[in-house]
Amino acid sequence: MVYENLNIQVDNGIAVVTISREKALNALNSPTILELQHFFGTEGRTIAGLKGVILTGAGEKAFVAGADISEFTSLNPQQGAALAMRGQEVFNLIENFHVPVVAAVNGFALGGGCELAMACHLRVAGEKARFGQPEVNLGLIPGYGGTQRLVQYVGKTKAMELLLTADMIDAAEAFRLGLVNYVVPVGEEVNKAKELIEKTATKAPMAITYIIECVNAYFNKDADGFRAEVEAFGQCCGTEDFREGASAFLEKRKANFQGK
Repeated sequence: MVYENLNIQVDNGIAVVTISREKALNALNSPTILELQHFFGTEGRTIAGLKGVILTGAGEKAFVAGADISEFTSLNPQQGAALAMRGQEVFNLIENFHVPVVAAVNGFALGGGCELAMACHLRVAGEKARFGQPEVNLGLIPGYGGTQRLVQYVGKTKAMELLLTADMIDAAEAFRLGLVNYVVPVGEEVNKAKELIEKTATKAPMAITYIIECVNAYFNKDADGFRAEVEAFGQCCGTEDFREGASAFLEKRKANFQGK
């Protein structure tokens, strides 16, 4: 697929996916959603030796300032539901991606942008980043998982306030609430994200994938997270990586995991 709205650079096993609609503050239009779907559903799963993915926005003003509202104005209820379903399906691909996906939030993360950041496994925010779900100002609600994931990260009380008031919060408040993992100086978002991926890349790859699956199972009403953990633990016990990790621990040396 030829990407028109995503700039993808892969270096040393880390894919940096930049949403490149700077003039539109990287707003998520339909073509961009489709490109994200293709990368996280198809292409990204075929990159050999992939350690992780960093998702960021072009320019200095916005990570993603929201969805492209011009596409919403003529929607009827059925079309609106279909649009929201497609967005949720794409964001679920990100949430369930097999290696860590880190959002490097370099500016406004509003509406669909906040939802996109929350679909990632980890979030690094620049000091000037701003987060919010302003949909009620438009007579809408979040449609790409915002009413669900925001509660998971900051709790019902604060999530309800942010959703009902459409208030924005800064990076420091997002960190205090547990919405982001780190706040860094402006311009250092991607570097910190790379640092996190390089750290996770020293661990057993299959165990990393199972961790993602099991944590996500906790929030899946159709899954038994405890059972998922039991099964994943058992699968880990049959891997070469487990034997290598256990041997390295007992021999007091660094493990050399091969992802097998």
